[in-house]
Amino acid sequence: MKLTIVGCSPAWPNPGGAQSGYLVEGGGRLLLDCGLGVLSSLRKREPWPLVDAIALTHFHLDHWGDIPSWVFGASFGAGRDAEPPELWVPPGGRATLERFGGMLGFGARLDHAFVLHEYADGVAFEAAGFEVTPVRLMHYDELTFGLRVTDGQVTVAYSGDTAPTPKLAELAREADLFLCEATLAEPEPGDDRGHLSADEATAAFEDSGAKRLIVIHRPDELPLPAGIERARDGLELEL
Repeated sequence: MKLTIVGCSPAWPNPGGAQSGYLVEGGGRLLLDCGLGVLSSLRKREPWPLVDAIALTHFHLDHWGDIPSWVFGASFGAGRDAEPPELWVPPGGRATLERFGGMLGFGARLDHAFVLHEYADGVAFEAAGFEVTPVRLMHYDELTFGLRVTDGQVTVAYSGDTAPTPKLAELAREADLFLCEATLAEPEPGDDRGHLSADEATAAFEDSGAKRLIVIHRPDELPLPAGIERARDGLELEL
């Protein structure tokens, strides 16, 4: 399995960075999230990204914002002749995309660009030759999921965005690689939470028994404690 970190910026982009997008390659090519700047970064590698499937964790713009551009490129641009990839979205995601599509002008072409599916919490699905299991996490009032991806030999866990929750360790249990967000300098106060600090990400990693942690969704302006591995755009990993 090969993993490419296409983009790992938080909701405000790091200088020159793309937002959330993680390309997993093996028997097929699976893109986890498709935030702003991801499509442009993928097109630096090939005229049009030939992926088999895309899976979205939730509908905050930094995780799906390049989907409208993908629709337009598949309709009028370099992706006109490409095979439409599957697009896996959270429950109710079709209605969400159609609502945004009506406002932003891509709704009528959504089914031209993608083969759309909705997944369900805890129910594994096959995409691009991988088994993907969505695990519902906590992100303010947004319906959001982490994704656990395996080819039967190697497992990658991807947190998406989340507050601290025991489900996070479940998501990453014994994974070979845990991509875990750590957006915050300090834990958020109160009960209305949606992100992790570096200490909280590390605690979830230790609870999970995963083999390797890479912190994602981290602003460049926030340092990390020594010894914690940090994602960067363009990083390629053979797992």
